[in-house]
Amino acid sequence: MERSPEDFLKPKTCCICSYSTKLALFFIVTFVGFFTLFDIQALRILPISSPLSSSTSWSTLQHLKTFFTKTYHFNCSRELEAMASKLQHSVTFLPLKDLRFAHTAMDGNTWFMSSICDDAGEEGETEHLYFPSEASKGRLLCVAGNDSHYGEKNLYGFAWKDSLPANSTLMEGLTFVSDTYYDYTNLWHGLTAMAPFVSWYKRNGCESPSRWVLYHWGELRTGMGSWHENLMKATFGELKVEGFGKSNGSSCFEKAVVMRHNIGKMGKERRLEVFDMLRCKARAFCNVSFESSNAENNKKEDTAVRLTLLMRKGARSFKNESLVVKIFSNECARVKGCKLTVTQSENLSFCDQVRAMSFTDIVASPHGAQLTNMLFMDRNSSVMEFFPNGWWEYAGIGKYAHHWMADYSGMKHLGAWWDPQVEKECPHPEKESECFGIYKNGQVGHNETFFTEWARNAINQVKVMKQDEFSTQQPKSSCVCARVVE
Repeated sequence: MERSPEDFLKPKTCCICSYSTKLALFFIVTFVGFFTLFDIQALRILPISSPLSSSTSWSTLQHLKTFFTKTYHFNCSRELEAMASKLQHSVTFLPLKDLRFAHTAMDGNTWFMSSICDDAGEEGETEHLYFPSEASKGRLLCVAGNDSHYGEKNLYGFAWKDSLPANSTLMEGLTFVSDTYYDYTNLWHGLTAMAPFVSWYKRNGCESPSRWVLYHWGELRTGMGSWHENLMKATFGELKVEGFGKSNGSSCFEKAVVMRHNIGKMGKERRLEVFDMLRCKARAFCNVSFESSNAENNKKEDTAVRLTLLMRKGARSFKNESLVVKIFSNECARVKGCKLTVTQSENLSFCDQVRAMSFTDIVASPHGAQLTNMLFMDRNSSVMEFFPNGWWEYAGIGKYAHHWMADYSGMKHLGAWWDPQVEKECPHPEKESECFGIYKNGQVGHNETFFTEWARNAINQVKVMKQDEFSTQQPKSSCVCARVVE
C-alpha cells in the first residue's frame, strides 16, 4: 500500500512497528539465547558465591541492550532517509501561468498558481496566499525557471523543509511574491500591485521582506520603476528584487506571501490606512519637515491655499501651457494667501515629487502617471484633471484611474475637463481600441472661460475648508511601523 506524506512524518518508533511479527520474535529469541549462553559461561567461570557473577550478567545485559538499540536506530535512520529521498523526488511542479484561464484571468479563478485557493484573511483585506500554511499542509513554496517571456515555462511546487527537491536552494527569511496583469514601471499600476503587501506588513508585526519576486502574467520581472523602488525602500528598508541568476534548480522560500489580485478587492478603510502609511513613510524618507516650514510663517498663513500646476511634456501635455499658467495665476492672485507653483513632473526626483505634493492643497494636471503623486498630499486635498479629445469616448475604464486614486488616498477629485476639439476623425468608430490608439497621446487644449471659473471655485472652496479645519487641527502622528532611516 502506498504511503501518504503524513505517514513519513510520524515519530521514529513507527520504524519498529514496521517489522513483521516473525522478525520481532526472531530478535527476542536471539536475545534470550545470547543472554542464556553468556550467563551459563559466566557461571562456569565464577563460583556461585562469587559477588562478580551478578554484576557480570548485568553488564552483559547492558551491552546487549546497547547493541539492539543501535541496530533499531540505524534501521530507522535508513528508512527515514529513504522516505526523505522519496519525498524529494515526489514534488510535482506545475506551470505558474495556467493557460486554461488565459481568457478569464481577471475573472474568478486566477491563472497564477491556479491549483491553490486564496486565504481571504480579515474582512476588507486583499486575498492572498501564505506559505507554509495549513492550505499547503505545512509545505514551502518552491519556484523554478526565470523565463521573462513565457509564463507557462516557469513552474511552482510545494515541499517540506526537510525534503526539498534536488538541486534546490532554501531562501531564508520572508519573500514577497507578486503577480500583476499590468506592470511594475507605470506609477499607477505598480502602486496598486504593491499596496496589498503594505497592508499585510502593517497587520503582521511589521516584518520586512528579505526579497521581492515579481511576475507579470507569470513572466519573471527583475526590477520595478525607480519611483516604486524609492517608495518601497521608504516603507520596508533595503530592497532586493530576485532574478534567480542562471540556476537550473528550484528556489524554495522559508516564508512567502503571494499577492495576485492587486488592490481592487481591498476594503476602503484598509486602502486609506495603507495610503496614509505610504505617505508618512515617504515624507520621513525624504526628510519633509512640516515644523521647519511652519516656523517661517505665522499661524494665519496655515490657511493659505497652495496650488500646484503639475505639467508634463509630449503626450497629453497642454497645447498652450503658458496660457493655462496665466489663467490659474490670475485666479490665485485674487485670493489672499493663495500660492501658485508650476513644476514639470519629468524634472523632479522622487523626493522632489514628495516635497512638492506634501505642500499642495490643489493639484491641476493633465491625465497621466504623474498624478499618482497625489498620494503625498494631505488627506482631503483636491485634484483637477484634464483630458485630450477622444478619451471620453474610447479610453474605457482607464480614464477613471485617478478618480480611483483620489478615493484610495482620501483626496477630493473635483472632476475632469474633456477637450471637445476634434483634430482627427477615427475611420472606424466601432473599433474602440483602434480609435483610442489615435487619440491616446494627443495634447490638451483649453477653454479660458471654463478654466477661469473652475479654478476660482476650487480655490475658494479649499480656502473655506482650511479655515474651518484650522481651529480643530490635530498634530501629525508618527508613522505606523516607524523605523530609523539611515
